[in-house]
Amino acid sequence: MALRLPVRRAVSIGVRCLSSQASTAARAPQPSSSQASALPNLDPSEDSKTAELVKRYSKYMVATYARPPPVFIKGEGSYLWDFEGRKYLDFTSGIAVNGLGHSDLDLAQLLTDQGMTLLHASNLYFNLWTGVLSEQLVKKTLESGGMHDASAVFVCNSGSEANEAAIKFARKVGKVRDPTGSKHEFVSFHGSFHGRTMGSLSATPNPKYQEPFAPMLPGFKYGTYNDTGAIQHLVTEKTCGVIIEPIQGEGGVNVATDSFLTTLAERCREVGAVLIYDEIQCGMSRTGTLWAHSHLPKEAHPDIITTAKALGNGIPIGATIVNKNVSDQIKIGDHGTTFGGNPMASRVGAYVLSRLADPKMQKDVLAKSNIFKERFDRLRERFPSLITEVRGRGLLLGLQLNQDPTPIIKAARERGLLVITCGTNTLRFVPPLTVTEAEIKSGLDILEQAIASVISA
Repeated sequence: MALRLPVRRAVSIGVRCLSSQASTAARAPQPSSSQASALPNLDPSEDSKTAELVKRYSKYMVATYARPPPVFIKGEGSYLWDFEGRKYLDFTSGIAVNGLGHSDLDLAQLLTDQGMTLLHASNLYFNLWTGVLSEQLVKKTLESGGMHDASAVFVCNSGSEANEAAIKFARKVGKVRDPTGSKHEFVSFHGSFHGRTMGSLSATPNPKYQEPFAPMLPGFKYGTYNDTGAIQHLVTEKTCGVIIEPIQGEGGVNVATDSFLTTLAERCREVGAVLIYDEIQCGMSRTGTLWAHSHLPKEAHPDIITTAKALGNGIPIGATIVNKNVSDQIKIGDHGTTFGGNPMASRVGAYVLSRLADPKMQKDVLAKSNIFKERFDRLRERFPSLITEVRGRGLLLGLQLNQDPTPIIKAARERGLLVITCGTNTLRFVPPLTVTEAEIKSGLDILEQAIASVISA
């Protein structure tokens, strides 16, 4: 029998006094009476133990994020606990990563078992779990109604790496189809986010991300999302690849129309360009089907799907799923990865995929989505001058506001609810797919209170 991980014990943080504080907090995850006197989860003060911890370690960390004050040390299901022992309902799930929620016990047991068996042996050798995961990704993709000709998988460590592989593969196909090298251009769309490595960043036309690192890689062109009429001139004989999110996550929960994706796919076939669907955020059953494009006809299917995030439920992993038009052109030595496809991550991915691909879970996602949408409609009625639109599918949803949502996010956090933003003034909701109806209703009660507190302030 596999050993069980101590998932309900706070992690050691290396300093005895701070570690003791963390353990105490995790054993008794309730706010003190002084904390509860104002807001239940009032952000830690500058003289708190949390602030002491942050000050101690932040000077050793490259400052690539602006983080709010709480420090989280424990998770279970749809909840997180911070260093002060306070409980939060998590509607972020690690930015659409923790589809099975936090600290899933079966997954924890699997991690322990594999950790005591084999973590890494390198891609110089075949390992069982890379094969199992690859087979499952292909078979479940075919069963789902998505990408009807999926045939092979490259396993890596993240979404950015999955997109880098897709970009390289498309460039290789373009070179094979036109050895002169003129078929090298890449098309992506405004509002997209494909990653922060140089290739994926070049496909992410956001000045905030690109300008500090310009120039980008040559050959990238950008189109307008859902502008069907522009596709003919945007995608040309020089285009080797097109990458698009069927639902833009970071860009504002923008949903591509079926007609746009179908026309785009048809144009790619006309000119021999590789079509890539980036489903890193919108895939893995977050929309109620395994892939966000699963409902589309075959003529709208991609040549490549990229995935990551929820595939590992917190363990770093990514995958690039391709058809034979792509895989037949990739030769030994064309690409590689040291850690990608290691036995631990691949076994986790295979397990998580088996859970997320369950039809009952997908059906439940759609039912839970309706609870969110019905409540969002009521919030629009109550706050018509604030909320202008509800967007998204399944449990990838966005509330478009007409002002900066930061005060609302803070007000929600201090009342025990975690939400995040995307796009321009959009509140994003990506809870665990295992979130319960009661938790949804509780979280939306908190959200309504938070909005009311900001509007009336």
